[in-house]
Parts: sequence; structure tokens; C-alpha cells
Amino acid sequence: MSRYWASFVGTPDNGTMFVGVYSVKSRSPLEADRPKLQMEGVDKAGTCDIYELIPDQALHDMIGRLYIDWGSGSRAWVQRADRQNKLIKELRTEFKEPDFPGFLNFVECLSGLDALPKGWITALESSKGVYLLTCPRTKEQYVGSASGEEGFWKRWKCYAQTGHGNNVALKSRTPSDYQVSILEIAGTASTTKDILEMEQRWKKKLQSNEMGLNRN
Repeated sequence: MSRYWASFVGTPDNGTMFVGVYSVKSRSPLEADRPKLQMEGVDKAGTCDIYELIPDQALHDMIGRLYIDWGSGSRAWVQRADRQNKLIKELRTEFKEPDFPGFLNFVECLSGLDALPKGWITALESSKGVYLLTCPRTKEQYVGSASGEEGFWKRWKCYAQTGHGNNVALKSRTPSDYQVSILEIAGTASTTKDILEMEQRWKKKLQSNEMGLNRN
């Protein structure tokens, strides 16, 4: 087991940004099945380990400024530093968060939510409305609404954590890395009833009950 991990995230413009060095405090077996969102299926209990990591001050001043060339192994989320040298592509003088693209231009996969800039997360937490999930395997669509606290962000995180967000049709499917996008933003004066009516209009437009994953 490596004592230290260097952590990077993929940015919305396809860069690879350094976000810190972590020391490994402990390791324990995975005790319950967990959806594997980057690919089909789940990580089964007992087949892999959970690590407790502690932020280390090494290279702390490079966080958000150092960008590397991750290489062609885009599916290899974990790589050995002593076997995979990484070229530095850019060292910025200061960290600058990418501009939020706007709600109707926002498109992301569930597996990419945690890598979103903080400003983007704040925008998604403060907004409610109707969203669309698209399955990359079956191409089926699901229309849903976010009307509770923390808006779109909290609703989408539920899908990422459970693989189904407690939806009947999604529970019957293998967990998938759904693409999320926004169909309509609710006004600040909109009630939960207003948002549910918006959701029903989009279900009719996209026929997601007849040809998608909606069941009501």
C-alpha cells in the first residue's frame, strides 16, 4: 500500500488539475455493495478496500495551479507514480475557476459531479426545476424535478450515491453513469406544485413515460 496519494481531477475543459497530496491513515474492506458509476455494475462487498486519507501539506501551494498530461489511459483512475511519469502541461500563477456555462448549457455525467468547481456547485444548489437523465447504455431518458433544499445538486448526488435515486424504473436497471442536464429553471416564486407541473409538461413533450424510464 502506498503511503501517499497525489490526487487530480478532470476539469470541464478536459484538463487534469492537481488537488493535493494525501497520506493514508487506514485501509478496511468494503462492507456493502456500492454502485460503480464509471462503468456498469457495482463494487461488491469484500472485493475492494476503503481508504481513510488525510490531507498533507506537500505541494500545497500547487493546488489548483498545476496541470499534467494524464496520458491515454483515461479509464485508469489509479496509477502508480513510480511507473507512470506525468508531464507538466501548465503551471498557472493563480487558481481561476472556469466560468459556469449557464444552466441550459450544463451537461455532465454523474461520475463527474464531485469534480465540478465550487462556484458551479453553488449555482446548482441554489436552483430548482426540471432535469433530464440519459442512460449511456440504453439511450433511454428520465425526466425528473428538483424542488427540495439544495436544488439540482442534492437530487443528482442522490443518484450518484445510490445508483437509482429511489426511482422505480432505475432500481430495476444496472447502475449507470447517467448524463444529467437541465430542461427548465423554476422561478424563485415557483412552488413545489408549479415545478411538478413543469415536470409533467416535459414528460409529455419527450414521451418519457411511453419511451423512457418514467413510470408516472
